[in-house]
Formats: sequence, structure tokens, C-alpha cells
Amino acid sequence: MELFFLGTNGWYSTKTGNTSCILLKTPDRYIVLDAGDGIYKLDEFITNNNPIDIFLSHFHLDHIYGFHIQPKFHLKNKITIYGQKNTKKILKFFINKPFTAPTKLLEKKFGLSISIKELKVGQNFLEGYNVVVRPLVHADPTIGFRFVLNENNKTKIVSYCTDSGPTKNIVFLAKNADVLITECSLLAEEKINPFWPHLNPQTAAKIAKEAKVKKLLLSHFAAHKYKTKLDRLKALKTAKKIFPNTLAAFDGLRLKF
Repeated sequence: MELFFLGTNGWYSTKTGNTSCILLKTPDRYIVLDAGDGIYKLDEFITNNNPIDIFLSHFHLDHIYGFHIQPKFHLKNKITIYGQKNTKKILKFFINKPFTAPTKLLEKKFGLSISIKELKVGQNFLEGYNVVVRPLVHADPTIGFRFVLNENNKTKIVSYCTDSGPTKNIVFLAKNADVLITECSLLAEEKINPFWPHLNPQTAAKIAKEAKVKKLLLSHFAAHKYKTKLDRLKALKTAKKIFPNTLAAFDGLRLKF
């Protein structure tokens, strides 16, 4: 399996990166984590007709703006969008006039197959794999994911928990995971704001250590705080003191595991 980081910024795009979007490529499908504007790069990695499953953590614009870009949506793959309760209602409002082209027009013009499904809190049995969902702690309802996949008779676990303050649900979703992808919106010296919770690098590292994950990947760097790659590397240095097997994600990072 491979991870491709298409967007690693939070809030807005800069020369350092696009907004949140990560591709998890498995032998039989493409799993997309959030739909920030980094999703425009997606078709560079689509090499067959395997289904595309898009998972949304929440509805802040830096995580769904990519539906406006419609990343060269001439793709013939079956597309399913997964999210929390009310995802259908919210996306049918957002992916529509006057904001952007509605889903029905995309399907008609490009021959797409797009469906929207809502996940329950707990375990969800999908086609070929399972995903566990738990609520996170943010300014608006946000969910984290634990993907349980099989490749060559081996189980792989990927946890994706972004836009959240510290919570036991991240530890639960990340327990013994091969990879934990989480955010690093705050600088190392910043305290967590209870009104708009996010993580700093040392808190993310402590979560990874407690969950006993194999590898921690920091992403969703606040664009107005992490203005250069050097800023991210400073955060990485802080995190590695607590959890050595940590990487700072940059747009274009590829990781096999």
C-alpha cells in the first residue's frame, strides 16, 4: 500500500502546500482522505478503474473545497463520498448552484457515478475493508477514522485524525496502527485553545506514543503559522524527541508501508 500527500496545509494554500487531501492507494481501490484543493492532483495517480472512496473528516472549507475544483473529473471510476451524519444534506447544498456545478450536472457531462453515504459511529463494514469512526474534538463536528485493510493476507491499519484537540478517541482509533496521520496546526510553544482545538507537535507525538503506533505522520500545518518547510522541520524535531518514528508531511510525499 502507498500513501500520497496531495495537500498538507490547513486553512489555505501557499507555496508550501495545498489544503488537506491524502490518497491511500490499495490493490483494489483508491481511498481519499478529505477533499481540500490538493485533490486536483488526484488524477495523476489514477491508473485503473478501481473505485474511489472519499472520506470527509468535517465540513470546514479547507477540507471540502476540492469538490468545487472537480479534479479533472473525467474519471470513469465509481466515486463514493463518505462522511458523518448530515453529509448528504450538507454536500447537496454545497456541491450545487450558486457555489459550483451540481453533482447531477457532473454525472451527466462527464459520465460520472457519484454517491454520498453516511457512516455511523463505531464499526462500518464497507466493500473489501472496515472503517471505525469516532467523534473528535473541534469547533464543529469532526470525525476520525481507523481503516482496517488487507493486503497479501496481512492486515494494515491506517488512522486518520485531523482537526482535533487531544482526545482519547484519537488514541483509540490509532491503537497499534501501522500509520497515524494527524494534524500539527499549532506551533510547539502554543497552548491548545479549547474553543477551537488543534494539536501541537509534542501533543501529537504523545498520542502516537500512547497508542503504540508504528509511524506518525504530521500534516495539516496551519498556513499562517508554518510558512516555510523549515517551520515544519522545527515541529518535526520537537515531535521526534517524544516519538522518534515521526515524519513531517509535505505535498508530494510518498510512503510505502
